[in-house]
Amino acid sequence: MSGRFFLDTNIFVYSFDANSPKKSARARKLIRSAIEARGGIVSYQVVQEFFNVALRRFSKPMSSIDAEQYLSTTFRPLLSVHSSQALYGEALRIAARFQLPWYDSLIVASAIEGQCEVLYSEDFQDGQQFGSVRISNPFA
Repeated sequence: MSGRFFLDTNIFVYSFDANSPKKSARARKLIRSAIEARGGIVSYQVVQEFFNVALRRFSKPMSSIDAEQYLSTTFRPLLSVHSSQALYGEALRIAARFQLPWYDSLIVASAIEGQCEVLYSEDFQDGQQFGSVRISNPFA
């Protein structure tokens, strides 16, 4: 196996959550490990979802300058799965097979395309397996 892991959007959102200090600390640790060990990845979807929340729904929305800095320092080293017809096709097959919502199936397909062993997310059942990818809820 590759030792690679995928970080879902909620990991990045929780890293800014002052109301959940334990989750925030765990999320920041995972992100730091992903960057330093060069084993963590994300897809364009994660970046888009994160900025949608950070720029509009944070209690104090992220500024454009801070968002650009976060993009450069955090997402740039992790971003490795891009949108493609093949990715969408795989996501459609995963959605049909596992009865997942579209965006969840796209996250799973991205983790598979990125050859990840683990998908860190709280949006799935902890321990659930999708092919070679195992779900791990880092906040459980």
